[in-house]
Amino acid sequence: MNYISTRGNNQKISSAEAIIKGLASDGGLFVPDEMPKVDLEFVTSLQKLTYQERAAKVLGKFLTDYTEDEIKGCVERAYGGGKFDTDAIAPVVNLKHPSVLELWHGPTSAFKDMALQLLPQLLSTALKKTGEKNEVLILVATSGDTGKAALEGFKDVDQIKIIVFYPENGVSRIQYRQMATQKGNNVCVTAVKGNFDDAQSGVKAIFSDVEFNKELNEKGVSLSSANSINWGRLVPQIVYYFSAYADMINSGRITAGEEITFVVPTGNFGDILAGFYAKEMGLPVKKLVCASNTNNVLTDFLNTGVYDRNREFFKTISPSMDILISSNLERLLYHVTGSTEKVAGWMKELAEKGRYDVGAEVLAKIQATFGAAWADDDTTMKMIHHGFECQSYIADTHTAVAWDAARKLIHGGTPEKVVIVSTASPYKFNESVLTALGESIEGMDEFQLLDKLASINTRAGIPAGLASLKTAEILHSAVVEKQDMPKAVAEFAAKK
Repeated sequence: MNYISTRGNNQKISSAEAIIKGLASDGGLFVPDEMPKVDLEFVTSLQKLTYQERAAKVLGKFLTDYTEDEIKGCVERAYGGGKFDTDAIAPVVNLKHPSVLELWHGPTSAFKDMALQLLPQLLSTALKKTGEKNEVLILVATSGDTGKAALEGFKDVDQIKIIVFYPENGVSRIQYRQMATQKGNNVCVTAVKGNFDDAQSGVKAIFSDVEFNKELNEKGVSLSSANSINWGRLVPQIVYYFSAYADMINSGRITAGEEITFVVPTGNFGDILAGFYAKEMGLPVKKLVCASNTNNVLTDFLNTGVYDRNREFFKTISPSMDILISSNLERLLYHVTGSTEKVAGWMKELAEKGRYDVGAEVLAKIQATFGAAWADDDTTMKMIHHGFECQSYIADTHTAVAWDAARKLIHGGTPEKVVIVSTASPYKFNESVLTALGESIEGMDEFQLLDKLASINTRAGIPAGLASLKTAEILHSAVVEKQDMPKAVAEFAAKK
């Protein structure tokens, strides 16, 4: 299987090469040139396997230039060794209704661990396979969770450096401390004055700057990405949709072959896009529901076919979804239309005018698979309270956005089996969660808040990685303007 750009530069490369490059030279995203297909027998064969074994089988469908042993080794190093606090890795919790796929049992307590524990292993293996001699500098823009997960995954990995940019005052207090205290001889964390879209567009501009990349290459440095624009970030996420389905069969919640609906809180469209790949491969998925916060650019697009980022930006209590430019939507548009020319045109319009319209025909194709709903902060808080009051389950702010969307779906009389994709531990957003639960938090610091939430949450204690932040030293405090991001990258690249 080869990989091509969504914008049509006609270059075909292997998955290892795509993972090293991260972004295509024409600014497009790498996608497989064909969609692997599986049957129900493949799906049911996953039932008795461990998560690692399931991952190896699914990944093998896409990473055809990796050997079976290479994939197994990468998977074991990513998910083994006690890095996750449950052997299930991504357990499904069956509430009265719906079910919850918990993706936050890794070292940073967020779903990004599912991909960012594996990506460094895939990339390191790819460097060896291709004989790459350059040092690889991973460039990341984060709205909160990706940054810490990438730093944790790539710290002290040979031949690789990583620099993470996050919006100043645009992440939770816990997320800030996770990144600012990150250890590792090859890591750098820098705040950007502005919002996430400023950081993300700054990173994209650096990747697209031919002259800048040439200068780095002459110094033995190649840029790559750990954001979900990198295929090596996206492909591991396909696995947990298959794993969840197998667990749903095992629990008796569904029978083999029965279609289910996944409700996904998403801002950059990567998490839900992985579900689309699973469905296209043959997983019995009825619908993928995109759940947004007040920055509901995706909900509007999925309802109208018009993507318009020319709108007010809101800082919300679900900051990982505070995004107005959803990069992975480009991949969906390619798969739905099969036209690199159309995709390139829409992305040009987005860059120049801030909006594009895919038209009724393309929208109809998208709506055959995708639904959408959104919730403001007040609704999100009420959903957290409702979930705890009715089912003794404490959701974080992002999961609550999805739960509200699922609740609307269920109350509308829709009969599908529903799975909420839970993307973060409630302990990462304890201030908002405790407030939603009606608890007084006045004068409490983030660690007192952790203890307070732990006294209420009977299902899960404080994750070890968060508890250790209390005594961790702040190691990163740099802040830059958006236009100074290239300078920060060049200085870190030159650092020995």
